[in-house]
Amino acid sequence: MKTQNSYKIGQLASVTGLTVDTIRFYESKGLITPATRSASGYRLYSQVDITTLQFIQRAKRVGFTLDEIHELLALKLHPDDHTCEEVKQYTADKMQEVNEKIAELVRIRDSLQALHNVCCGGNESAAHCSILQMLDTVDTL
Repeated sequence: MKTQNSYKIGQLASVTGLTVDTIRFYESKGLITPATRSASGYRLYSQVDITTLQFIQRAKRVGFTLDEIHELLALKLHPDDHTCEEVKQYTADKMQEVNEKIAELVRIRDSLQALHNVCCGGNESAAHCSILQMLDTVDTL
């Protein structure tokens, strides 16, 4: 049963769209504070936990890892101890990482396209397949 500004884990899951297991996992990783317990032993969470879980979801959607989110939450918890420049650096680092992944994916796509283009795609035996031959011999894919 919900009391003033406290939620059982199932209610918290419903409000945030997360699973109970995910909430427990985030709690075990220190991303949200350990729940208080009701007299009957139910975990109770607050509006602060809802806000924190929503922050985590947004940060995950833009690509931050749970470790990075943990660091961002620490910055958020003590904003007067940090500068906006520090926070901005997290996005700069993440953008660099994403750009590197994009470059790698483009390289992979181009290599696959080159392999695809050299193959006739006919019904003959693959014994002389140009794709297999290139994968066997060409190091620059």
